Amino acid sequence: MESKIDISVVVPLYNEVESLPELHSWIERVMDEHGFSYEVIFVDDGSKDGSWVIVEELHEKNPFVKGIKFQRNYGKSAALQKGFEAAKGDVVITMDADLQDSPDEIPALYNMIMKDDFDVVSGWKKKRYDPITKTIPTKLYNWAARRLTGIYLHDFNCGLKAYKNAVVKSIEIYGDMHRYIPPLAKFAGFSKIGEKVVQHQARKYGTTKFGLSRFLNGPLDLLSVVFMGKFGKKPMHFFGAIGTLLFIIGFGFAFYLGIDKLFIDTSGKLLAQRTEFYIALTAMIIGSQFFLAGFLAELVGRNSSTRNVYLIEKVIENEQQY
Repeated sequence: MESKIDISVVVPLYNEVESLPELHSWIERVMDEHGFSYEVIFVDDGSKDGSWVIVEELHEKNPFVKGIKFQRNYGKSAALQKGFEAAKGDVVITMDADLQDSPDEIPALYNMIMKDDFDVVSGWKKKRYDPITKTIPTKLYNWAARRLTGIYLHDFNCGLKAYKNAVVKSIEIYGDMHRYIPPLAKFAGFSKIGEKVVQHQARKYGTTKFGLSRFLNGPLDLLSVVFMGKFGKKPMHFFGAIGTLLFIIGFGFAFYLGIDKLFIDTSGKLLAQRTEFYIALTAMIIGSQFFLAGFLAELVGRNSSTRNVYLIEKVIENEQQY
């Protein structure tokens, strides 16, 4: 029988050979000081600088250190997903490997999950040490995420977060959706989402691994998360509603033009010479396409293996006596 683990620390990393020993020592000190049972899961996302050698050395020194190595670089979301699948602790804490997240925050995050009963606690780097080229887009993304998801966090993309184990086992992240794990948790039914101001430190080693692509991928992933959360199992409600509305608008214009042509306008002007005719035609065509898109999405979804997958929290059954 496996022993109980209080905390799983999941650390995705890519070319962080300099920072790993210091990060491990810091985590180990915090855990020992507070008497936590723990595991540290380093997920090497295809590093080329010898980071995996360091992970192997840390495992030899500390059996609580575990490692997962990707064949190539797949991205932070993939690394977190594999870390979540392997995590066994009651509380799962994620942090970046670059020493910008402080392990000293772990006890408070753990208490907010276990004592205050939050499902998710997201860090808020209120005072940041990032360049303005990163902080301004981050503020814009956070504002958009709050508006679209209804979750009022200040820093969706903070790497330092804490989760109940049930949360990370109930969601799936891919692409660049690691930025929006709180909305994914909310759409999975975990609505108790909290926030904690955490210490942010300047990068000590290396350089940032995120390029300009995040400025495009971030908003697109946000739209994907919101759409799938609200309409993933009922796409007809989205496409069908828009299609029906557009078709009604187009049909209304066409009906008006017909009445006008037959009973009001006697000038002999052709319908094809009127702007309203093209508005009506375009609206009905686009409306029909939206409706058909929703219909096809429903057909595809009906054959999906996850069509009737629902998260069950508790079950009460009658015991039969024989």
